[in-house]
Amino acid sequence: MRKKEMMAMLLAGGQGSRLGALTKTKAKPAVSFGGKYRIIDFPMSNCINSGVDTVGVLTQYQPLQLNRHIGIGTPWDLDRRNGGVTILAPHVKEGEEGFWYSGTANAIFQNIDFIDMHNPEYVLIISGDHIYKMDYARMLRFHKEQNSDATIAVLEVPIEEANRFGIMNADGNDKIYEFEEKPNFPKSNLASMGIYIFTWKQLRACLVEAHDRYKDSDFGKHIIPMFLEYSKNIFAYRFNGYWKDVGTIDSYFEAHMDLIKTIPEFNLYEDFAKIYTSSDHQPPQFTGPDADVKASLVAEGCEVYGLVHNSILGPDVKVANGAVVRDSIIMAGSIIGENTEVVRTIIDENTIIGNNVRIGVGDNVPNAQKPQVYDTGITVIAENSVIPNGVTIGKNCAICGVTETLHYHNAQLKSGETLEV
Repeated sequence: MRKKEMMAMLLAGGQGSRLGALTKTKAKPAVSFGGKYRIIDFPMSNCINSGVDTVGVLTQYQPLQLNRHIGIGTPWDLDRRNGGVTILAPHVKEGEEGFWYSGTANAIFQNIDFIDMHNPEYVLIISGDHIYKMDYARMLRFHKEQNSDATIAVLEVPIEEANRFGIMNADGNDKIYEFEEKPNFPKSNLASMGIYIFTWKQLRACLVEAHDRYKDSDFGKHIIPMFLEYSKNIFAYRFNGYWKDVGTIDSYFEAHMDLIKTIPEFNLYEDFAKIYTSSDHQPPQFTGPDADVKASLVAEGCEVYGLVHNSILGPDVKVANGAVVRDSIIMAGSIIGENTEVVRTIIDENTIIGNNVRIGVGDNVPNAQKPQVYDTGITVIAENSVIPNGVTIGKNCAICGVTETLHYHNAQLKSGETLEV
């Protein structure tokens, strides 16, 4: 088979437990973002914008919505006979047991045959849960110019925040000589973005060895240290654009607020490096005679009769008369009832909020069940949920399911409480 210069392997199987109710029924890369998109649209669009026309998408946790969204790759021009997009789930090989992917490198190891079939010179490893625009072709040129065996995209972060990341220590030529995973006392501020280009011959040999040495082989924990152990050429590729790991409720919310600033930190409107997505044709948005919409993103098919400030509405959302939506994210197909107030809340797809409801009020009490997930005052309501008329819901609450008035004590869910039906 003719050698392909570079193909991509996109890791999209993460459970995303820190996103709480948003990932109860779907993988993190399938979560909606920016009104009309899903998180995976960003790395997928980066691939086709960079000329990478062969992409393997590795799925595992709750893959149904993700698989349906990707389909045969038409929105990203990846519906091709040679190359294109391929969904790669854990599988059983003849005469062997089947195993779940147990680490990022293990997931690539289990698909060595798929990569060999395309015979690439270089392999791009990317994650399906980051928000950014990047030209991987420029990174590949850097990789070749440095005669590198592995190139790792890095972002300069404030040194006081560096202990939250995998840190690459490099010399004056950006050649990496040491890797530290979330060090207490970081020596540099070059944070790994989880984006790698490997020369396939070198990576393949390392994957096979790592599989023999570790049951849960991982790029950060095992592969990069092995490359350093064997004195391979590893270089840091500096990226100075917008990049956000939206793995927590707070970072997911912040990334949305970045979109609606007067001068957005992350621009979805420019013609350069467009973000593509799979979307149905929707009617135009409609704003009623008393509607008040300010500093917000409003997708196709929305009907707004109330007030929407500093918020994001996905396709086909309805905000009824007298309703107030502030500092919130309302995903596709959801309905906000009459005279309802929604503040600092994330409402997942196809959710119905009744009339005269108040959400996001009260004291900022961390969630009793999951304080590590819900602790910044943001309330989250899972997809396909129903909130009855007349109830009050506090901050840091999590709600899943079709709820009724009888599920609320005195028509109230206090801050920090969870309700699952």
